[in-house]
Amino acid sequence: MRSELDFITVAEAARLIAARQLSPVELTRAKLEQIEAIDPQVNAFITVTADLALRQAQTAEAEIAGGRYRGPLHGIPFALKDIYATAGILTSAHSKVCIDNIPREDAGVTARLRTAGGVLLGKLAMTEFAHGAPSFDAPWPPARNPWNPVHYTGGSSSGSGAAVAAGLALCAMGSDTGGSVRTPAAFCGTVGLKPTYGLVSRYGVIPNSYTFDHCGPLTWTVEDCAIMLQAVAGYDPHDGGSASCPIPDYRAALKRDLRGLRVGVVRHFWEEDLKTGEEIAQAMEAALDVLRQLGARVRDARMRPLQEYLDVKMTIAETEIFCVHRKELIARPGDFGMHFLAQTLAGCLFTASDYVQAQRERRLMLAEMEKLYQEYDVLVTASSGPAPRFDRVSILKAWVGPNIYTAFSVAGGPCMAICNGFTRDGLPLSMQIAGRPFDDATVLGVAHAYELTTPWRARRPALVAGAPRVPVTPPPCFSGVAVDEATRKLAEEHARRAGLKLNDVHLALLCEVAPYAFAMAQRVRRDHARGDEPCNVFRFPQAA
Repeated sequence: MRSELDFITVAEAARLIAARQLSPVELTRAKLEQIEAIDPQVNAFITVTADLALRQAQTAEAEIAGGRYRGPLHGIPFALKDIYATAGILTSAHSKVCIDNIPREDAGVTARLRTAGGVLLGKLAMTEFAHGAPSFDAPWPPARNPWNPVHYTGGSSSGSGAAVAAGLALCAMGSDTGGSVRTPAAFCGTVGLKPTYGLVSRYGVIPNSYTFDHCGPLTWTVEDCAIMLQAVAGYDPHDGGSASCPIPDYRAALKRDLRGLRVGVVRHFWEEDLKTGEEIAQAMEAALDVLRQLGARVRDARMRPLQEYLDVKMTIAETEIFCVHRKELIARPGDFGMHFLAQTLAGCLFTASDYVQAQRERRLMLAEMEKLYQEYDVLVTASSGPAPRFDRVSILKAWVGPNIYTAFSVAGGPCMAICNGFTRDGLPLSMQIAGRPFDDATVLGVAHAYELTTPWRARRPALVAGAPRVPVTPPPCFSGVAVDEATRKLAEEHARRAGLKLNDVHLALLCEVAPYAFAMAQRVRRDHARGDEPCNVFRFPQAA
């Protein structure tokens, strides 16, 4: 039997809690029971913090009864991707390497959510260290898609997408480096926001890429996303990339019509660069019609081809994550999962010159965005999807073709994935809405207006408590693509120079990726003027 609390939203629960018509303890117990009954089918959680959640819920209830209501997250059960540090609680990054990592203090976001009165249900599954494909050789199984458990949730915030879609948590935090909030949001039919770079603290979050890491919420509705962002946004002196800027009232910025709003449609991303399927194309056209009906002025816009953004992002990000994990990759490569290694070992293939050239090219890309920001209030394009079956997730997918999320990762501004329909098989479809840096409020406003006009939030996965876990076939670890001898020798030389001591299996993983990595490096080696600075030049922190 379904309970009225199974799929309650943050905003709905907050109104009831504030009016003392819903007990935070009752809500938390309902979610813990739901996790126990449903999570064995979707594997969203690594750690369930039941005792802590009940204590926090009891504290919230007492504070509210005493007239000390903190705001709309007070007494709301949430969950965290397992790279957010939680004092005294395992923070594993879904990896054997961090299987005993118990932080002494909270991450910046964790602390902000506790200050807001949130109730921590637990830590969520992810791809290992927020990288690579779903790992079946990790200490915990990969999260499953609540709409069809033989399908992938998308990475890397896989448990965050699954938990929110399944109603196990009212909201969750993920992280997004190249689509890791937006992909699971798209595959699981939730809302997922990559905020402006620097708007939300990364302090205490295990890094993937210093250049591209963003911390962002996954929720069921745009209003819930605005509530979450309000709680976690703000300057943090512990994060070197944190921005000191005014924080608007994001909930107040939510709109019901879009009269006069200028929408640029980056159509070539899904029609030319990726040539997506018919169902995605139809959903996008229908969504654009809704925006027009709401009063928006919709025109086609163009950016660079997706491949150029991917070349820059991969050259920078793979170099950085390799450096993050270099010590363990040298000392204990066998403790990492195969899919993580297939992605991360390739970081040794890029040179210092490649890294700097990619950073210089990124600066040019950011300069090009300024004209688009002047011409349009938001940019709209498709998301990825529908979610593939586990056995059809390619280990080389990140390398062999463009990624529809990467352009807005490189741009650094806000970008939201929001459901815009379903396939004939009942899997979610999604689109992206991107905006100017620090204009997250406009992105939220456009998404909210669209959401109110469409029926998609009324559909939920039909999970049955106690149902057995559906068996799945893991994706292959090798593509089987032959690598020429010259490429193999060059990859071996790069690995040796990096200090890696790889066995035959690990070397084979590196060699399969090598042709794609070398091709990316070649493409970013463009002519630049002597004065063209990289994007990551040093700046002194702002004076207090």
